[in-house]
Amino acid sequence: MDSDGLLKVLADSDAILFDFDGPICDVFAGLPAPDVAHELAALLQKLAPDFAAAASSTDDPMVVHQLSAQAGEGVLDAVEAALTAAEVRAVAAAGVPTVGAAEALRAARASGRRVAVVSNNSAECVRAYLAARSLAGVVDAVVGRPSLRPDLMKPSPHLLLEAASLLSTPVERATLIGDSVTDVLAARAAVSRSIGYANRAGKGDALRAAGADAIVFAMDDVAGALGDA
Repeated sequence: MDSDGLLKVLADSDAILFDFDGPICDVFAGLPAPDVAHELAALLQKLAPDFAAAASSTDDPMVVHQLSAQAGEGVLDAVEAALTAAEVRAVAAAGVPTVGAAEALRAARASGRRVAVVSNNSAECVRAYLAARSLAGVVDAVVGRPSLRPDLMKPSPHLLLEAASLLSTPVERATLIGDSVTDVLAARAAVSRSIGYANRAGKGDALRAAGADAIVFAMDDVAGALGDA
């Protein structure tokens, strides 16, 4: 962890935006993502057989969701509804938050900063998880996957811009904590800052190369730094 870099990013931030899957919890820990992807692929095969081969070749539910957009709004609506329902089931079985995540959320709120969760997952599943873990009260806003607009998911800056607006915070004074390159790219596109959460070997280099302003290897590091920044 670059302690000085992390402290500088946080010192310049009035709002902390948390990605959901990774920094807060492992969404599909109890309901594996490949199972959800195959469920959605089977639905897409019924509704739009031309896309069945592509859908069945991925283990990523988000990829199936994005494929469904090419089949028309009616198909997208059905697949998106099924994905949201699966995500809600998944978070019910997702288990405890990422180590240090609850502490980081509470530390962000205690520091006087605005707090939001900004996710390509559905807002419904995020809210369900936060409520179940007694964390809803420390989050000012939840901005989830835009309905019927997969093109506005990260790496688009749309979710960050919406969160900043809801928090009444200039987007350049917001920092996103995320574990994927798409998070970093979304933050750069929004002209905000980003903290890369490298929760697996090799991720730090990819997040740094994408332009993350700081890298952490544990959410505990964020929680500790928020108390000092």
